Amino acid sequence: MGFVTVPMQLDLTSISSTSAGALIGSAIGDTLAMPVHWYYNTAALASDYGEVRDFIDPKSPHPDSILWRSSYTPLNETGEILHDQAEFWGKRGIHYHQNLAAGENTVTLQLANLLQESLLSSDGYDADDYLSRYIDFMTTPGSHRDTYLEECHRGFFQNYARGEDPRRCGIQEKHIGGLAGIIPLAVWYQNDPALAHESAHEHLSLTHPGKGMADSASLILDILIPVLQGGDLFETIRGLHTRQVSPLLGFSLDKLLKLKDTDVIGPFFSPACYVDDSVPSTIYLAAKYHERPEAGLIANTNLGGDNVHRGAILGALLGAGNGYGTFPERWTAGLVERPPLLSDYSPSDER
Repeated sequence: MGFVTVPMQLDLTSISSTSAGALIGSAIGDTLAMPVHWYYNTAALASDYGEVRDFIDPKSPHPDSILWRSSYTPLNETGEILHDQAEFWGKRGIHYHQNLAAGENTVTLQLANLLQESLLSSDGYDADDYLSRYIDFMTTPGSHRDTYLEECHRGFFQNYARGEDPRRCGIQEKHIGGLAGIIPLAVWYQNDPALAHESAHEHLSLTHPGKGMADSASLILDILIPVLQGGDLFETIRGLHTRQVSPLLGFSLDKLLKLKDTDVIGPFFSPACYVDDSVPSTIYLAAKYHERPEAGLIANTNLGGDNVHRGAILGALLGAGNGYGTFPERWTAGLVERPPLLSDYSPSDER
């Protein structure tokens, strides 16, 4: 069972600016990069969009799309998750998020919002409640309009269609997208770091099991929770790096901070989704732009690759470090769906 009996850890009547910043920042980082997600040719990105600084609609065709190489055939109706988007799989040039509009979030962040709804409903983390919502969301036609569904979802529902226990349907994973789901748990349980880690790891294991994912989650939580509690983002990263608490920090931070972003993301760290490179990339960007969240999310977006999922984590770190008000109003007001934990929050509530 999950954490059904655990009392609420987040006081929604006095949610802090750091908490609101983390949640809104994660959503902003996702949708800002959405139109240029998985552009590996940054010259093509610049040609198609210029410098992306605002929420915009995606364009078709997508020159770097490899959706034509992806496939999913459900074993039975229980595993049907593509619905009306199935016709676009296996075709060239299809944009991964072709049906989303400016300010809309990808499925990854929509699932993070689903988790927030579960937290509110259950007064804490309940894995079984989330799984019920997740399965219903993914198997109900019209729940979302996104075209691409990551490998983790396809693997989960192949196992689910075989009749496996939902808690054991997750496949071994190594993609940064899974970490977006731990942000709400870090915010909710920030006053109990041990419980934050425990619930986050349980949640991650449902759809993203594996040591690489667990190690990555621990590192992100070790940065995010102290910053949510008022710590300095750069000094928190610096301290963890100095102590080399994770193999993911095995790079020279001082050296990289002197370089251009384009000499780091691509030449040094792959811009792809695998956590061995994407997590260090995100931490590098968080350190470099720790006092400039707007510039940091713009930089991340225009670096291409898996910028959506880097952006979701980077936005949370920069938002926690600087507060809700650090993001321009055109972004906070431009989100189509606010994170559910912020349903009653406004900038005037900052404390």
